[in-house]
Amino acid sequence: MTSECPSGPTIWTGLERKTIAKLKAAAWYPYISDDINEVTALFCVSGDSGGLTAPASPSSVSPVLTPKPPPWRARVRYPSMVDVGKWPLFTLLGAQVVSRIRQACVFGTSANEAIYITQDDEVLVFGLNCSNCLGTGDSQSTMVPKKLDFLQGKKVVSFSYGSGPHVLLATEGGELFAWGHNGYSQLGNGTTNQGVSPILVSTNLQNKKITQVACGSHHSLALTHDGEVFAWGYNNCGQVGSGATANQPIPRRVTNCLQGKVVMGIACGQTSSMAVLDNGEVFGWGYNGNGQLGVGNNGNQLTPCRLAALQGLCVLQIASGYAHSLALTDEGLLYAWGANTYGQLGTGNKSNQLSPEHIMAEKERIVEIAACHSTHTSACKTQSGQVYMWGQCRGQSIVLPHLTHFSCTDDVFACFATPSVMWRLLSMEHDDFLTVAQSLRKEFDSPETADLKFSVDGKYIHVHKAVLKIRCEHFRSMFQSHWTEDMKEVIEIDQFSYPVYRSFLEFLYTDNVDLPPEDAIGLLDLATSYCENRLKRLCQHIIKRGITVENAFSLLSAAVRYDAEDLEEFCFKFCVNHLTAVTQTAAFWQIDGNMLKEFICRASRCGSFKN
Repeated sequence: MTSECPSGPTIWTGLERKTIAKLKAAAWYPYISDDINEVTALFCVSGDSGGLTAPASPSSVSPVLTPKPPPWRARVRYPSMVDVGKWPLFTLLGAQVVSRIRQACVFGTSANEAIYITQDDEVLVFGLNCSNCLGTGDSQSTMVPKKLDFLQGKKVVSFSYGSGPHVLLATEGGELFAWGHNGYSQLGNGTTNQGVSPILVSTNLQNKKITQVACGSHHSLALTHDGEVFAWGYNNCGQVGSGATANQPIPRRVTNCLQGKVVMGIACGQTSSMAVLDNGEVFGWGYNGNGQLGVGNNGNQLTPCRLAALQGLCVLQIASGYAHSLALTDEGLLYAWGANTYGQLGTGNKSNQLSPEHIMAEKERIVEIAACHSTHTSACKTQSGQVYMWGQCRGQSIVLPHLTHFSCTDDVFACFATPSVMWRLLSMEHDDFLTVAQSLRKEFDSPETADLKFSVDGKYIHVHKAVLKIRCEHFRSMFQSHWTEDMKEVIEIDQFSYPVYRSFLEFLYTDNVDLPPEDAIGLLDLATSYCENRLKRLCQHIIKRGITVENAFSLLSAAVRYDAEDLEEFCFKFCVNHLTAVTQTAAFWQIDGNMLKEFICRASRCGSFKN
């Protein structure tokens, strides 16, 4: 069984015969045709051999031994924001200045440098300016923010920093800029001269759109829109992935095992590099003295090496600490490996791990992981919003994930990491005044100010006609003089449940959706009926983050039913990646024949039944 669809055409004749033969060999089937297009049998896939088997009856399907996450409620907000005030460096700025910050990052060996981008896309820096890392054109430190005029008006999409420090920045237009320490050509301009101001890195990157950047201590990675990885800089341990240990002065495409593959994410440890592919595979290269590459030994790797221990898992996110690594799968499972001197692996001890080890198995689903190559600290966030931290935390070695009172992983690094750098580029929010949006949120379902009530399942929801007319075309049409509803004070709703309809109305006031994925299916139905495309996208986002082996096929069916193509593709890939387990769930056995036939045919075309 394969976990990704082949890019080339499938040879149907051989695959048809093989699929039908396996289905006919099953011990139980209601009907098996000789034509793949007529296959309507219910089946499951054996995890031992990749062949097809079936139980005596649908009711006898054994439960999948997969940890089931507890019930949860996903709160989706766009954009995701945090409070910059937790970083002491920003206390140098006045409230009016802070109120205009849209993005920011604190970096440097002592967390003494900062960059921020305003609402007008002005880029400013301040701090110590070690190795010219502020890019101001001189080596002077500054307590007063200075503009980087060269970057004026360029929207920043990715930012990273090394230990030198050196700095990489990618713009929305796909341009790559670098400045700071350059003793090992980590700026990629072919020299070892300090970069006192931002330079455009273009060698070997012409017509390439950079979407993500990552820095090790003295080497650099860049990911393109097409899924290619380029590397340059210090290469004493093979961290550039060139197959040698000579420093790389200009960007060079990382090939070997990555040739022809599509990379979705990159990360750097101090002297190591990691990449996650679109099919969920993970590759590592560079220094491996502590096992941070996760390949089962501690030998350096001069070219990308696949992490065989993660075979069968679909990794969505990777993060690298100083000498340890984290990986998050599409099922919300967390794996850790590498150095463990400070307990940064969260295994309960301080022993290094040469291969990925599953941690927090007893906890609920993980939705975000965090680490930074400057620190020995790890953090994660669960689907219910709980934030855990472990590793080096304010001088203490926390060997097991510790539940905090923080609302985001960024707060862990602000308050407990050494140095207290940011592990990613952040967006800010401000709560010092009541905005129009906050005022609307406050008045939702308020009997005191409402002029209309909806009655759903015997319960009232209080709203304001004006708000509904402004926010929704459906209500704009409803509240016309020729509609009977325009004259009513109470409108009865019987097509949708109370939680779904209340969530819809609350969305019109808040732009937020607060529902578990099972109810989000009903809201997706409503959004489709009311032609609310943005709400439809939010529902799909919730469903994606809440997908499990148990509900995957139900969610796939809903996506097909409501014509949600992006969600359908996501759910289908999840079902294929976990085919053995999904076909043993109750949802799979309850599906109608046409849907099942379509799934079998589509999975066949993706090579899911190849030995």
